[in-house]
Amino acid sequence: MTTRNANPGNTSTPEKGDMRDAVVVGGGFTGLTAALELAERGHRVTVVEREPELGGLAGSFDVGDGRRIERFYHHWFSSDREMFDLCERLGVQDALEPHLTRTGMYYANSVYRLSRPLDLLRFAPLPLLDRLRLGVLALRGRRVTDWRTLEHRTAEEWLVSLGGRRVYDVVWRPLLEGKFGQYADQVGATWMWTKLALRGGSRTKSGSEVLYYLRGGSETLVNAMHKRLTELGVEVLTRTAAREVTTDGVGVTGVRTEDGTFLPARQVLLTVAPELAADLLSAAGPDTPAHPAAPALARRLRDIRYLANVCLVLENNRRLSDTYWLNVNDPSFPYVGVIEHTNMDSPSRYGNRHVVYLSKYLPADAELYRMSDEEVFTYSLPHLRRMFPGFDRSWVEDYHVWRAEYAQPVITPNYSRDMPPTRTGVHGLYLASMAQVFPEDRGTNHAAREGRRTGQLMADRLRTAGRPAAPRAEETSRA
Repeated sequence: MTTRNANPGNTSTPEKGDMRDAVVVGGGFTGLTAALELAERGHRVTVVEREPELGGLAGSFDVGDGRRIERFYHHWFSSDREMFDLCERLGVQDALEPHLTRTGMYYANSVYRLSRPLDLLRFAPLPLLDRLRLGVLALRGRRVTDWRTLEHRTAEEWLVSLGGRRVYDVVWRPLLEGKFGQYADQVGATWMWTKLALRGGSRTKSGSEVLYYLRGGSETLVNAMHKRLTELGVEVLTRTAAREVTTDGVGVTGVRTEDGTFLPARQVLLTVAPELAADLLSAAGPDTPAHPAAPALARRLRDIRYLANVCLVLENNRRLSDTYWLNVNDPSFPYVGVIEHTNMDSPSRYGNRHVVYLSKYLPADAELYRMSDEEVFTYSLPHLRRMFPGFDRSWVEDYHVWRAEYAQPVITPNYSRDMPPTRTGVHGLYLASMAQVFPEDRGTNHAAREGRRTGQLMADRLRTAGRPAAPRAEETSRA
């Protein structure tokens, strides 16, 4: 899909030694959207991506005969206007399809449907009064209009205040512990609020949930973005890892790649996780000039905590259930969610195979994350048999295991004080990652939004500002 030089025949593409207006590190939706904003305003841009293909966490893989699907499950809500606008902007809006989906919960060895209000009244694990409280909780949560009123509270405090302790212990505690593990009791109420508000906005009047998916998956949009960037003369370097953001006493000077190539630039945008951004800022040797604000910025970035994700993708010859999204409220089950993609998109698009994602957020040093692919699959089989008693190994035609070391930032109370800045104290250096979409949670819609906003900010700065003088000693101490 991508090549080392996205536009080798265009003589306007800068040579490695030429000064660029911007280097964007990371070829996911954030980086690509930012590059698009800059390039459409006439700026010379280079995108560097360490993987062979673009897309980041929305990157795809082959499931046979050229059929492609995301490594990690994706869909859009009806409120994800950023992605709808981007599809229209790039001419792929006709590939956007709505799907009526079913949501459920696995609890005490049983699957309960939770797609419509009537389903709540049938949710046997809770007494009738608590079922009503659960429904009222969702309505009350969606009525909150200002997230700042919640930022000082934990998700547990807020949810208990809305629905009571029993509702929390049965419904919310297992989901938070399954998602955040050791950090579950530290998760901020704002994180939970965004989930309630987002899902509520995608429901019909009857309570059913409508989700959107691109025909051909996220790669349809990634390819359209790549094509447009190519037309604009953007240099796209895949299989190219950034090693260092270079700075001097004034600001950024460029990016050095793992192979030693130096890409000089007036601006640098890092769309990688904060810890990786800190590594890029700290990679210079002791004798290399550095901006005085860079060390403090790197320390701040390392304070942002992340969880990894391991995702087992099954290609089955029959479906497990009729549910698209199954939340797992059983701490003995190793995954927090079972997402049967082909209960949303048609199996006919995947050679009549039924594609299932099993997702788990966990520390990168956890045993499951460090297992081999075969060990992950073998370990998961008895748990699948317990959840779906008719399941058999013979159902699985193929499987894949994908890992992401930086998948989910841990959003704590008062997170806005800790969130990394977009425009940093290092002149010309910008940051845009999933740790900065707050108060919303991670997702391609918010990734594209932050890319657009940051690209516009960078373009405005390029238009109005020159390179400043080096800071005086007293300014350095404040930085």
